[in-house]
Amino acid sequence: MGAMKETMGFQTEVKQLLHLMIHSLYSNKEIFLRELVSNASDACDKLRFEAINNAGLFESDSELKIRVSFDKEARTITIEDNGIGLSREDAIEHLGTIAKSGTKEFFGKLSGDQQKDAALIGQFGVGFYSAFIVADKVTVRSRKAGLPAAQGMEWESKGDGEFSVEALEKADRGTQIILHLKADEEELLSGWKLKSILTKYSDHISLPIQMLKEEWDEEAGGMKATGEWENVNKANALWARAKSDITPEQYNEFYKTISFDFADPLAYTHNRVEGGRSEYTSLLYVPAKAPYDLWDRNQQKGIKLYVKRVFIMDDAEQLMPPYMRFVKGVIDSADLPLNVSREILQESRDVKAIREGSVKKVLGLLEDMAANEAEKYASFWAEFGQVLKEGMGDDPANKERIAKLLRFASTQSEGEAQTVSLADYVARMKEGQEKIYYVTADTYAAAKYSPHLEVFKKKGVEVLLLSDRVDEWMLSYLQDFEGKELQSCAKGGLDLGALEDENDKETKKKVEDEFKDVLKKVEDLLKDRIKEARVTLRLTDSPACIVADEMGMSEHLKRMLKQAGQNAPESKPILELNPEHPFIQRLKIETSHFDEWVNVLFDQAVLAEGGQLDDPAGFVRRLNMLLLTVKA
Repeated sequence: MGAMKETMGFQTEVKQLLHLMIHSLYSNKEIFLRELVSNASDACDKLRFEAINNAGLFESDSELKIRVSFDKEARTITIEDNGIGLSREDAIEHLGTIAKSGTKEFFGKLSGDQQKDAALIGQFGVGFYSAFIVADKVTVRSRKAGLPAAQGMEWESKGDGEFSVEALEKADRGTQIILHLKADEEELLSGWKLKSILTKYSDHISLPIQMLKEEWDEEAGGMKATGEWENVNKANALWARAKSDITPEQYNEFYKTISFDFADPLAYTHNRVEGGRSEYTSLLYVPAKAPYDLWDRNQQKGIKLYVKRVFIMDDAEQLMPPYMRFVKGVIDSADLPLNVSREILQESRDVKAIREGSVKKVLGLLEDMAANEAEKYASFWAEFGQVLKEGMGDDPANKERIAKLLRFASTQSEGEAQTVSLADYVARMKEGQEKIYYVTADTYAAAKYSPHLEVFKKKGVEVLLLSDRVDEWMLSYLQDFEGKELQSCAKGGLDLGALEDENDKETKKKVEDEFKDVLKKVEDLLKDRIKEARVTLRLTDSPACIVADEMGMSEHLKRMLKQAGQNAPESKPILELNPEHPFIQRLKIETSHFDEWVNVLFDQAVLAEGGQLDDPAGFVRRLNMLLLTVKA
């Protein structure tokens, strides 16, 4: 490789991120040191892991450490580590581009509001680029472990859209990042200031973070470095300490380091499991806000796996099921081999035990929150409720526990945000009510105003309003709760059991006879569109509604499958008519426009259900024609 300097352009997304970050995060600029020290720690962790199978990578220097220094005259801060280091190719790839999936969605969510964007940028993870919050030029000198001294490299950029890379002779492995500070950052050129930032943000780093010892210099009238390095952090893994030795602030700062979040977590659980088949420590957090890529079930980047304090891997998806992908934290096993791979994790019985135990701890944390901190749990549910619902299918072993944590809007709650638990619903069921009733729809408003609710409102029976995309899928795993069957209001013949009085039954029998001929004509006319027509007492205000067969698929689920590009099984709905409604009464005497009336009634029922018409122009034409025939 030649020594020639090569200049390249940043990836477009990097330019965009740099601009946003420098402006949005300036009020929290101290985090640059947290991010760079965290990266240095990761580089040392990676070397330690690689050296398990190749001890030569230590190059006779196995004491891993991070050093932070400053030079007042040169106006620089240097963060140095003796970790894995970067090759020229690594520097171009990792310091010039963002390879994260979800990048497009991330940029799409930016609003221009600096406060909101700051939180989002934090979730995305700013890492190395945070250096440009305080520096107008950044120089990186590095050599990858195992490469010869001549294959070191120097990367440099002013954060203005370009960076340069050239060869560098570097005797020792690892990375040195030199920040050339902006004009107004003098306060950072102080040993006391840098130590206080490191103590605040990086005390939990398990490697020694060192700074030069300082003492008072009478002659100079200030502090002067002695040339001796000293540790400025505790240098032991936070999760390995006793709970009594850790303050809430330290728990929160550790969370921010592993999650890239700027906000404190909502809750956390710290546990040491000993005896039994598996020995491990877990420190697991529930964030306060959902990340931008929450809906990608493949993006499980929450859990860092350590074995005997040695970092093994990020995003160990085998340690947490997909429906708990919002959980962040660390799991440190005393039993797994240091050279464990993802394939071994997949098969390991120890990992299965750790996963089961960790899931139970998170569920316990949520149960405690739901029971004792209702507002906090409501906040959790608003952010992560839809994901937790996936657990009904993902985790059969904990189905009952998850069901108790579910929350739904209902006809008795005020607005979509006010929710009820299934236990609340069951506790206030009317006398004689045997089922938990629900209705599904594309939106909360469509559910709230569904014609299927009319008889329930009349009888004062509560109905759950389900409008999340995951609800239909979840319901295939949630058939009952505490012995009470869940029943869709829009499926099958409405059986209200003991809630139905004798008068209702007599009335229904009477109108079925009265409308027998009308129903036959309706079925003949709509034979290509419906399975059957029948009268119903479920409606009080609407003239008609469509329902699915008892064993059939709901119209809502069919629409969802269609939108997802999947084929829904062929089935026709049932058209139910309200015999009390003037429109339906008119069908008994209508002769000249019977076909138009029936088609319009069916199309109205489809629209009220939230469906789309096959022939909207035909509906408009028929409706206009009927309006013109009505006498003023």
